[in-house]
Amino acid sequence: MRYGAMNFPVKPILNEIEEIGTLGFDYLELTMDPPEASPQKILSQKKSIQNLLDRYKMGIIGHLPTFVWTSDLYDSLRKASIEETFSAIEAASELGIEKLVLHPSYITGMGKFVIDRAKQYGIEAIGTILKKANRLGITLCIENMFPQALFLTQPHEFQEVFETFPEIRLTLDIGHANIGGNRNRAIEFIQQYGCRIGHIHVNDNFGKEDNHLPIGAGIIDFEKVIKGLKETPYDETMTIEVFSKDRDYLRISREKIKKMWESS
Repeated sequence: MRYGAMNFPVKPILNEIEEIGTLGFDYLELTMDPPEASPQKILSQKKSIQNLLDRYKMGIIGHLPTFVWTSDLYDSLRKASIEETFSAIEAASELGIEKLVLHPSYITGMGKFVIDRAKQYGIEAIGTILKKANRLGITLCIENMFPQALFLTQPHEFQEVFETFPEIRLTLDIGHANIGGNRNRAIEFIQQYGCRIGHIHVNDNFGKEDNHLPIGAGIIDFEKVIKGLKETPYDETMTIEVFSKDRDYLRISREKIKKMWESS
């Protein structure tokens, strides 16, 4: 297993790579969001980014823009969201990224009242984005969302996605799977789609909000989830998504998860 960390896009990207590299992570998960990590800013610093990654012997994967609206009822907003996503895919290709996480769009506004239409827009957008990634030789990994997103939160919802798009893989976000309800849905995702997992996000919470807490600070039974994962063929990349001012918690979380993985 390779362990990575994600930049916080409100901070300068080069500083973020320095900090993550100093902590000894195997790779950077580059989230391509403004203000400091938009595709345009990333490309303007391409050489410096690559030099830092080489210095710290880190690989790189990517995370497509988070706050875009590919399920929106406005045609203009969906079109702009696709264009922003395409810009990020092209920037990722320039950096040699071969794996990208796709964060499905939230359903908001009046879309909540015509949920089937909004979801169909979201599915169509996934197909459009996947074609672009395929043309550039990039693997797309779609992330399970939390219930407030109203789209692709439950395991059964992914059946249509995987049947429609055989090439797409799953980013299993263990934290998202713990929000809402009285159980962590990560085990169900693993049982149903273990062979489709292409990437993992790890963070803790108390089952109500997407807190991105350090491992052990919330209520998730990671040993149980890790045991389930070890029964699949998956052994690729795992991003520790712990967002704390004190990055010691990021390092400690990686060490805890690594120990669980190696001892289970």
